[in-house]
Amino acid sequence: MKTRISTRARWAVLLSAAALVVTGCADTSADDGGTKGSSSDVDYSTRMMNVKEASGDPVKGGTLRVSEYSEARTLNPTQTFPTGSTGGNIMAAVFDTLMRYNGDEGTFEPQLAESLESSDNQTWTLKLRDGVTFTDGTPLDADAVIGSVNYYTSGYGLNALLMKQEVKSLKAVDPLTVEISLAHPWATFPNVFTNGPGMIMAPAAYKNPEAFKPIGAGPFKFKSYAPAEKTVVVANDDYWGGRPALDSIEFVLLGPDSTGYETLKSGGVDVAFLRGTETVDDAIKAKVSGMVNHAGMANNLWINNREGSPGEDKRVRQAIALAFDPEIYLKRIANGAGNPSKLLLGPDSKWSPGVEATPTDSNQAKELVKEAKADGFDGKIRVLARTDQDSQSGAIAIQAMLEAVGFEVKLDLVQNVADQIQKVYVDHDFDIATSATSIQEENVYGRLVSALSAQSPTNVPGYSNPEMDKLFAELEGKDTPEAAKEVLTKIEELFAEDAPGVAINSGAMVNAWNKNVHGIKGSGETIILFDKAWLEK
Repeated sequence: MKTRISTRARWAVLLSAAALVVTGCADTSADDGGTKGSSSDVDYSTRMMNVKEASGDPVKGGTLRVSEYSEARTLNPTQTFPTGSTGGNIMAAVFDTLMRYNGDEGTFEPQLAESLESSDNQTWTLKLRDGVTFTDGTPLDADAVIGSVNYYTSGYGLNALLMKQEVKSLKAVDPLTVEISLAHPWATFPNVFTNGPGMIMAPAAYKNPEAFKPIGAGPFKFKSYAPAEKTVVVANDDYWGGRPALDSIEFVLLGPDSTGYETLKSGGVDVAFLRGTETVDDAIKAKVSGMVNHAGMANNLWINNREGSPGEDKRVRQAIALAFDPEIYLKRIANGAGNPSKLLLGPDSKWSPGVEATPTDSNQAKELVKEAKADGFDGKIRVLARTDQDSQSGAIAIQAMLEAVGFEVKLDLVQNVADQIQKVYVDHDFDIATSATSIQEENVYGRLVSALSAQSPTNVPGYSNPEMDKLFAELEGKDTPEAAKEVLTKIEELFAEDAPGVAINSGAMVNAWNKNVHGIKGSGETIILFDKAWLEK
């Protein structure tokens, strides 16, 4: 049985890849010395961007080269975060996903599954396609799906916490039907099957977890992995949807996404995942082809709320939120790129309820600091950052804002991401830390619960408010922005009042590709699917 500490450490390992983007607004490309100003003219909405249907039939053959944002050292979805920025595109190619998210329509559609339906959002019926097999020849049937999902949730993969809390039972009604009973109505439940839980692994894949084998039923099969260089997959001749047009895909590691973008423009790669705010802005303004995924709280601060931390006092947290100016911060570290906003969702999200953000008010912040000091607060607070230039620049900007309202700020510098993860996710040894919560449009409920629910192991600030948890329970049953507006208004207002953190900006992530690439489909968690992809010669 896992102890609480081992579970927390497990989540820290899983989140290590996500933590690589904790300074996602920083761009490591050369600074031209200019200031780009606000990105309010950049469209961050989730959509397929400038993608036109090809005039001819798909061309068979060829190798697609994809620039990855970060390295997937294993294709085990319980050990590699299954999102587009952290290896999810490779895993989706190998395992496929039961469902996919259509960002243009805002709907969930069958992919590997035949259908997923419910009349009450609480009991769901998953129908599987007949005749689908894994690449080892074994059938992808109801028992295989249940076994894979159970393995995934027991391994604490992405969305596993919600699955553990909400899934009461998985029942094989017949070889091609799984009945899923939930504890409560969950309107956006299909989203979980667009990513990790929907990446169905063959029983042989995880029979010996210490020697995991990437055996799936996806359009491609794993061929090779060269650490810090590339992962190669080859076409699955027996794919249920027909053999892919492509012979293979090479997922390559080129360093910063700015390098990936430049290599894309020069034709050195065909597809590139872009995360840095400046790079994303450049790509959207250049009208490249690709998929855009909106992200609320693309970058944010977390304030440690736990007992013994300065942030235990709500007045201290509120003072930090009032003192922080996201526009100044973005100018310092991203040349003004990104849409500055202290809202969880940001004004450019279709889920935004339209509330006013916490203002920047140094005078009010000073008064709150004085009040806290009168009750014994010594004014000292630490800002956690890494020793690299980008991270330090952001920390210095925060330091200046807080010292201007009466805080005495110390920079707590660590050498690398691993040390940062240990302090933030495992030891909780920080006062203020930067992060990238990235609330996706298709998973607003899931991301908010993971970030702020009192029971969540990924609740970085240690925030706990029963009223917020009640609001999350209410949000779970809402399936449209209109239906969710009232409860999201209350969530935004309570977040502003309690100030467990401070949102910095909303933004987006982009999978970009060249004009000769066709057939790529978008999905959830910034994942793209390659089963219909092909290269125009």
